[in-house]
Amino acid sequence: MAENKGYMQYAMLFGTYLGGYWILKFILFPLGLTIPFLSFLFVGLTLCVPFMGYYYVRMYRNTVCSGSISFLHAWIFTVFMYMFAALLTAVAHYIYFRFIDHGYIINTYTNILNAATQNTLPGMDSYITQIKEAMNVIKAFSPTDITLQLLSQNVFYCSILAIPTALIVMKKKKNIE
Repeated sequence: MAENKGYMQYAMLFGTYLGGYWILKFILFPLGLTIPFLSFLFVGLTLCVPFMGYYYVRMYRNTVCSGSISFLHAWIFTVFMYMFAALLTAVAHYIYFRFIDHGYIINTYTNILNAATQNTLPGMDSYITQIKEAMNVIKAFSPTDITLQLLSQNVFYCSILAIPTALIVMKKKKNIE
C-alpha cells in the first residue's frame, strides 16, 4: 500500500472514540427494556454510527492523507477502525453479561414474549414455539458466548458498512500540470 502513512494508529484512535460511544450507547439498551424512550434513544444513536464513521474517515483523509485516499485504503482504514471499536465494546459487553446482567435481558424478553402470546392468531403456534426454543438456547449461552457473538456481529456488519463509507470518502489526487 503506497499511501500507508501510519493508518493503524489513527484507526486505533478513532476506533477508541467510536468504541466509547458504543459503550455509552449500550448502557441504554437494558435500560430501554423498561423505559421505552431510552430504547428509542438507543436506536437513534445506533443510526448515527455510520455518520460518525464517515466523519472520522473523512478527517483521516483530510489531515493524514493530504485530502486524497483510494477506495482500498479508505475501506481498510474503516474496517480497522470499526474492528478496534468492536474490541473495546466487547470488553464492556463481557463485563456487563458476566457481572451485571444475570439473565435480566433474556428474562425480560421471555416475559414480553409470554405476554404477547396470550392472544395469538390461528396458525402462529409453530412460530411462537420456534421463538421459545430459540430463547431457551440463548439462555444456555455463557457471557463469553454472548460477547463473542456480539463481537462477530459488530465486525461483520461494520465491514459491510465500510464499503459505502469508503466509496463516499475516497478522493483521487488532482493532477496539476
